Amino acid sequence: MFAAVVWHFWLGLVLLLAAAGLIVQTLVGYVVKVTATKYPNRLQRKAARK
Repeated sequence: MFAAVVWHFWLGLVLLLAAAGLIVQTLVGYVVKVTATKYPNRLQRKAARK
């Protein structure tokens, strides 16, 4: 019975880290996508001029 408690603890920890990583990845992707349209890089500016 002790091994089941320990196993569930580690499984929960892995799922927690995966969920936190997903949230961080979503937030960073959103910020990058929003700032990319507000502050275009050199290639995007050059393409917009043509």
